[in-house]
Amino acid sequence: MVVRATVGSVISKLCESLNNINGESMSNVKVNRRKFLKMLGWGGAGTALAGCDMPTTITLEEGKEEVVSYLMPEEYVIPGIGVWYASTCTQCEAGCGLHGRVREGRVLKLEGNPDSPINHGNTCLMGQSGVQAHYNPDRITTPMMRKGSTLQSVTWDEAMTELDKRIGANSGVKGGRVGMVTGTISGHQSVIVDELMSSLGSENHYVTEVVNTSVWSAVCRDMLGDELPKLNYDKAGVILSFGADFMATWTSPVHNMGEYAKFRKGEERGTLIQIEPKMTLTGANADLWIAAKPGTEGALALGIANFILDRGWNLVDVPSHVRKTLKIYNLEAVEKVTGVSADKIKRVAAILSERAPSLVIAGASTENHENGYDAVAAVMLLNLILGNVGETIEANSRFPEKSLRAKQGGTSDLLLLAKALKEKKLDVLFTYNTNPSYSAPDALQINKGLSDVGFKVAFSMFPDETTLRADLVLPIYSGMEDWGTHVAAYQPAEPILGLQQPLMEPLHKETRGFGDIILSLLKMRSKDFDNFADYYGYIQTAIVNMPSNVTGNVTGDQTDMWTNILQSGLINAKGEKAPLSPRLVEMRYKPQVEDSRYPMHLVPSARLGLWDGRHANIPWLQEAPDQISKVVWGSWAELHPKKALELGVKNGDYVRVSSASGSVEVQVYVHKGIHPDAVAVPIGQGHEDFGRYAKSRGVNPLKMLNPLMERRTGELATHATRVSVSKTHKTDVLVKMGGSEVQVGRRFVRTISADALRRTEGEA
Repeated sequence: MVVRATVGSVISKLCESLNNINGESMSNVKVNRRKFLKMLGWGGAGTALAGCDMPTTITLEEGKEEVVSYLMPEEYVIPGIGVWYASTCTQCEAGCGLHGRVREGRVLKLEGNPDSPINHGNTCLMGQSGVQAHYNPDRITTPMMRKGSTLQSVTWDEAMTELDKRIGANSGVKGGRVGMVTGTISGHQSVIVDELMSSLGSENHYVTEVVNTSVWSAVCRDMLGDELPKLNYDKAGVILSFGADFMATWTSPVHNMGEYAKFRKGEERGTLIQIEPKMTLTGANADLWIAAKPGTEGALALGIANFILDRGWNLVDVPSHVRKTLKIYNLEAVEKVTGVSADKIKRVAAILSERAPSLVIAGASTENHENGYDAVAAVMLLNLILGNVGETIEANSRFPEKSLRAKQGGTSDLLLLAKALKEKKLDVLFTYNTNPSYSAPDALQINKGLSDVGFKVAFSMFPDETTLRADLVLPIYSGMEDWGTHVAAYQPAEPILGLQQPLMEPLHKETRGFGDIILSLLKMRSKDFDNFADYYGYIQTAIVNMPSNVTGNVTGDQTDMWTNILQSGLINAKGEKAPLSPRLVEMRYKPQVEDSRYPMHLVPSARLGLWDGRHANIPWLQEAPDQISKVVWGSWAELHPKKALELGVKNGDYVRVSSASGSVEVQVYVHKGIHPDAVAVPIGQGHEDFGRYAKSRGVNPLKMLNPLMERRTGELATHATRVSVSKTHKTDVLVKMGGSEVQVGRRFVRTISADALRRTEGEA
């Protein structure tokens, strides 16, 4: 539902009279305090705020102000009183339900929808920052077409004429040479994209995401029969996480945080163990944090499994050949490979046995190696032998309408796109909700390949790196202005279809909805969609005519049904659920090969906030301190104190991090929460473009990744790149909000001795 601002004829006449003050157009009037108060005296505050072509923003440099008219709102709007509307968050792929507070026709605040089984009324900082993306001053406001070497503003008629010429019914375009690159996409957006590609005769839809769970999903599919099974955090006595930062970047962070709160509740609060090379937000909350050498997590999981089987602590037996394979992962061998002591391995195994049921999961730092699949399979083996399947891991309900389910992005499609571009197989390429020019390693030569594509079209809100390489840029609505439907890949309960509805009128009149544009393109190719005037009509018709197993809890005639959906912001469908079918897979675990030229492991860490770089243009998220280092507005390289001492560097000193594919210079942050053989550089910064808040800020470690693949899934092995680190003799203040890291004897934080800690944890 949209709050529409309307201005009656009386106000129009008043504005006309004001515009003729002293024979001067009001749009050219310099508004100062004296004139503003004078207008208030003439017609009251409402008259002054009625519009008359004055700016909506004011700057110290210009001293101008534009006030948008909202003197005569709809009947249900009370000036000064906010109205809440239900929608769906589009800041990441989790599909959280939203309530947006609208006042005087403007969305001012976002909160979670308490009716959503995904987030239960909660939001993360990315969801809260959606309003800043909406009001961002760097939004693209008009269509642009490349003329010569520059993008220049054009009309929508010119843009659509060019599109008709390139892909219309009489264009002669060959479908096999047309491609579409998107991020994770679901709902009716996915349906109409499929329809467009089908009408063109193309199957070249590349779905890319740098932050993903592709390898975890592949192992779950092969070993459980369900790509994303339901994880019952609250039923676990202990959670063992191999690099799954489930509080920040893994699967559905807001939902996971709610489940984690239940897991920690009460006297019998659960125990969290985190194993990873670099401390994450989840690791910082762990009862036991263990730094494993990068790429050896699979060996560690097999070592724990072998010890459990030797002690007879397993609840489910395994075949003899599996036991025989595990025998080589004895404590001494695993300690040598992983750097984790035999005592810690035994301790972890004991906790898993004593505090059953357990839940064992794996995330980015485990799955994104060349041996990632086998490492995650070793982690899943622990769940099987500990009897977790059916307890803390259950079958998940899938959305009944397959065409609306999420198409999950990964990095394998990024590699396929790079291959297609290198082989010059594409003449037309569309991009939406993705930025491969930023996220792809330089070694893939994506930007060079893009330059060889004859016609590139970007559906975009912002001037990011991929958009500015396009030949035609079509400005789209924000998530606060557009219609859409979303089906999250991870459904923690009965599946839902989340409705995205406009919270206000479009800020910029020359922008359009993504769905509306795709419908226009479909109409160029076929008459099947001529009955739909716009995407709103298409969604409404599609939803109210869905079968009852999809509409679920929404009943009544079509009018009542649509009204109920608008009010709730979601549809609770009746999901399809098949029982899990646990089975073993062949494990071909191989340790990584050492390289003396590049002795350290690069950890390109994602974090809640900037995510994969898509939010670097939002100042709230730039200002939000990193959860570990507290650094803001920049990049850093996280080093262990031993490595920093070896290099002779301290906080703020610049080091050069080099791989076989590139290098970056970045400031050091010294921290004990990282393995001595690892260096962590967060992703999200280092944009060449993307507006004033993101451009030329920090570094992008993705660019220096080697083009290595996970052996069994074809995903990009983002954590497998080896690097060297050297001192540059440059230094500067490291900008962070953490302040001093020493207490100067003031004892703000209390400490206990190591012996007391051991007694507390039952070791003494």
